[in-house]
Parts: sequence; structure tokens; C-alpha cells
Amino acid sequence: MKKNDEIILEITALSSLGAGIGKYNGLAVFVDQTGVGDTVKAHIIKVKKSFAVGKLMEVIVPSPHRKDVDCLAFRQCGGCSFRHITYEHELMVKEQSVKDAINRIGGINLDPLPITPSPALCHYRNKAQYPFSYGEDGLCYGFFARHSHRVVKNGGCLLQPDIFEKAMQGVKVWADKFNLTAYDEQTGKGLLRHALLRFGETTGEVMVVLIINGDSLPFADELTKALKEYIGDALVSLEYNINKKDTNVILGEKTVLVYGKPYINDEICGVKVKISAESFYQVNRPAAEVLYKKAAAYIEKDDNIIIDLFCGIGTIGLSVLNLCGADGRYLYGVEIVPAAIENAKQNAVSCNAENCEFILGDATKAAGDLKTRGIKPDVVIVDPPRKGCDEGLISIIATDFAPKKIIYISCDPATLARDAKLLGGLGYSLKEYSPVDLFPATAHVETVALFSR
Repeated sequence: MKKNDEIILEITALSSLGAGIGKYNGLAVFVDQTGVGDTVKAHIIKVKKSFAVGKLMEVIVPSPHRKDVDCLAFRQCGGCSFRHITYEHELMVKEQSVKDAINRIGGINLDPLPITPSPALCHYRNKAQYPFSYGEDGLCYGFFARHSHRVVKNGGCLLQPDIFEKAMQGVKVWADKFNLTAYDEQTGKGLLRHALLRFGETTGEVMVVLIINGDSLPFADELTKALKEYIGDALVSLEYNINKKDTNVILGEKTVLVYGKPYINDEICGVKVKISAESFYQVNRPAAEVLYKKAAAYIEKDDNIIIDLFCGIGTIGLSVLNLCGADGRYLYGVEIVPAAIENAKQNAVSCNAENCEFILGDATKAAGDLKTRGIKPDVVIVDPPRKGCDEGLISIIATDFAPKKIIYISCDPATLARDAKLLGGLGYSLKEYSPVDLFPATAHVETVALFSR
């Protein structure tokens, strides 16, 4: 097989990123937008020693799990992986991917609890990041194409709330009126890089943040007026963020308030929360409530001292206190983002949670500081980024803290499995783990796992 060959391929599995996998003369071939049971014609675009990558040209025999695609941008846009298969099959694929990671990477022969579906399949996201570019109609916005930074126009994305599209229409009208330019990665010129939007589902509040390649946002008052015309009083926060670096990181270090307040409000598990531009907040609030309730169910009556690492704006720890009762309990939260820690402190005040302390710092260093202070937790909760926990942090948790249990919330089955193996070597066994689908139509899946000493 060589590049530009066209082959007939039967798809027999799906990768963790959602690509179909078939074997051709013994070589694994990955083809996006295919499903198990498809027989397809694929154009080979890459050949390596151990695998090849093909582009879908034609579905010759459709999978029994295939369904009509409901998005015109699906073939180009990189946002969704599973708009072409049924949701029932998507859930099965995700549950199996978590199980395979735990079995193969973690070396643990334990089946997961049945995956929990998302309460909503469309318009569930409360956050979106739209890159700007130039198109046939001048300045345009959308999402990046698969495996590239080419912007695909996608008005009315099925993952986002309808109000996001209205807000972005207001941004485009404003930008066109004043001939504002889109950032060009090749030249480093152009003003508008991204628009970051947040939505408070329980309040209806919207935040708009323009990420710019400059020192200030021109015609900012006119943008406020344009957004007011398109989304009315839903606009409660307009900001711009300065990022002049040659980087794929979206947000720069400085955010400036233009209108309203530097946060929006929402509520999760009965906890009223403030969310700033830089803060982490689960993008699917109803499904996150399911996830947090599963985590809270592992808290027992005598679990009095709780450490919540990677706590963000405090949603997990404060939800646990609210769901399980705060009497006799003390919560320590650790987060590296300053704005998130400020939000966490405000959120604790808003729900009258006095028995908690939120600490700004790197999780590993802060955990070491808590150990030095003699804090001995009954439970440690971790909700790390996709890269998981580093070995130093795992060592502090398992050896120095030595809690009765560890509750691990993961957005990547592979790093969860890797860390489960490390914890196993330090005396903690995986008792159960439960996948929860927070990201319908995408290849991502969340998991909550319980480890006991």
C-alpha cells in the first residue's frame, strides 16, 4: 500500500479518537467518519510502518449503526466525531474505550459500571471558542477542520446554544462595519484571534470575550451596542483578552473588562457559582451534575477532611458539601488559575460554606504544603487535565496523605488507566469506575473512579 491508493476496507473497530479502523493486508488503516460494520472506499493519505490513514470516499455497505448526518459541516469540521452513528452505538463505543484502557494500560481486569448518557444530545455546551479567519464573505468564524487550523464556517452549530450564534452574528456585523482584520498565523498580523463565549444555563447570562493580537480593542462601545441588539439583556459580560504570542494557547495573560461584570452566574448541584473567562467549568452542566452526584455518593459519614485537587471554581468540592452535608467536614481546594480561585472563594460565600479553604498553586506543590501542615485527609478528589496526574503528585497522595479513598474524575481514559496502575503499585485498588457521557457526538468521555487503600 502507498499514498494515493484507493482501497476497499471493512471497518471492524473504532479508535479512541472516533476514527474507524480496518485491516488491509494486515496493516491497520484509520478512516474518519466511518463506523463498525461499514464497507468503504478510502483514499490513502498517509502510510507508516505500523498504520495508514485513509480519507472516506464512499460508503459501499453501510453499518447497521449508521444514521443520517444532521450537520452540513460534519465532513469538514473537527468538532464532532459521531454524527453519523446512532447514540446507542456511540455510548457502547465510549464505554468499551474506557474498559479497554483500564484493562490494557492499567492492567486491571475490572468491567465498568454501565455508561450514563447525557441528558441532552444537542445544544448542551455552555462554552465555545470560535477562531476567526477570512472567507468568501470577508471575516468569518467557525471551528477548525480536522487535523488543521483551517476555519470551517459553521453557523448554528448543533453542540452550542442558539444564543451563541446570535452573539457571533453581532460580532461579525461589528467587525465588518469597522473593517477589523482576522489574525493570520502565518504572518502574525491581524487583530481578531478568537471569540470565547460562555452561557449560564440556569440564569441565561452570556459572556463574550474577544481574544486579540493587540493592546486594546477598538470600537469597544460599538461592539457592546451590536451585541445588545442581537442578544439583549442576556449580555452581562464583555471583555477582551490580549494574546500577541505565536502560540496555539488561546488565552493570553491579561483580560480587560469592557461592559458588565467579569463573570457570569450559574448553578450546579444546588451551588450558585460565578464563572470567569479563565475558569474551568464543565461544558455540559446537566451531565456534570450526574458526574458530581456519582462522586458525592462515595463520601461516607466519617469522611470529614476532603482535599479537592484541580478544584477549578470549587464546583466538585462545594457540590459534595452541599449533597453530603457540611457539618463536621472541612474542604481544602487547590487550583493554579488565580481567577478560578477567586471564583471558588466567592462561590463558597454564596452557598454559606465556611468550613473550606481554597489555595492558589500547582497541585503537586500545594499538596506538599498541605502535607507539611499536617493535613491528613480522609478523601482526596482529583479532577486533572487530560494529561492526568504526575507521578510526584500521585506519590504524595498515596504515600504522604494515605487517605482511605481517592475519587478520580478523568476526561481521558488512557491517563486514568496509567494513573490507576501507579496507584495500584502504591497500595490503592480500583473498586469501581463509571463512564459518564458529557460530550455527545464527540469522541470524549468522562469517568469517575473510586480507589480504596
